[in-house]
Amino acid sequence: MAATLTAPTTTAPRPAPRWLAPLTTLTRRRLALTARTPRELFVPLLTPILFAVVIAPALGKTVGSFQPGIDYMTFVAIATAGLLIPLNTMFSGIGVIVDREGGARRDMLAAPIPRPLLVMGNLAVAFAITALQVVVLIGAAALRGADFNVTTTGALWFVGGAGLLAVGMYGVAETLANRMPNVEEYIAAVPAIAIVPWFFAGSLFPIKALPVGLAWIARFLPLTHALALMRYGLLDHSGAGLRDIWGMHDPTVMALLSLAVVAAFAVAMTVISIRVFTRAAVK
Repeated sequence: MAATLTAPTTTAPRPAPRWLAPLTTLTRRRLALTARTPRELFVPLLTPILFAVVIAPALGKTVGSFQPGIDYMTFVAIATAGLLIPLNTMFSGIGVIVDREGGARRDMLAAPIPRPLLVMGNLAVAFAITALQVVVLIGAAALRGADFNVTTTGALWFVGGAGLLAVGMYGVAETLANRMPNVEEYIAAVPAIAIVPWFFAGSLFPIKALPVGLAWIARFLPLTHALALMRYGLLDHSGAGLRDIWGMHDPTVMALLSLAVVAAFAVAMTVISIRVFTRAAVK
């Protein structure tokens, strides 16, 4: 009897997507320009850390417990993440303007690279640096005495709110950077976009303490929903902040609704930023 030998069948490895290599190259380039020294990573952390380790404990001693079961120091410490994320992502837009005016943007536009990848590479770096800074900030607040109630599910809610807010705010930064003619005009707009909403988004007090008209405005701010999600994840699993927005009883349903709001903001601003960049690139 003749034995029949069959060669083992091997499946060829699936080729990597065509966009992955250029996106990786663009991300590395932006990272090299943005984070060349540790100073560029940690200087933006100074103000939020000051809030988390100095101002938040002082306010906690002064205000005390304004809501049963909620530590005010931890309440404000989480709010500092809502200050850091818009500030850091907005300052990332300065690099876009510098690259446009004196960098290699013109050469990259001539390369056979899909233009949306230029935006996505910048977004990836801004997101990674912001995530690192938020981790450092939360760690500093915990060392200072913030009482975080961390669970696996809660951490996911926090990451979802903070991550989607970072994506959306970078979309705002990229859009403005491609619409404004110079760095000076862009920097002048940063406080109004990154700082002013923070005071109305339930950062230092619940939005129900605001006048009725301002409270309704706060409910339409993505930052309000992101902060409520972050607090729901790490501080108040009963969802008091979410209840101030939605007025419902089920915290999971309210968290999903707020997550949908922040996700819609992130998707809309990313699409808008790509469209604005594409139009600006042909001028």
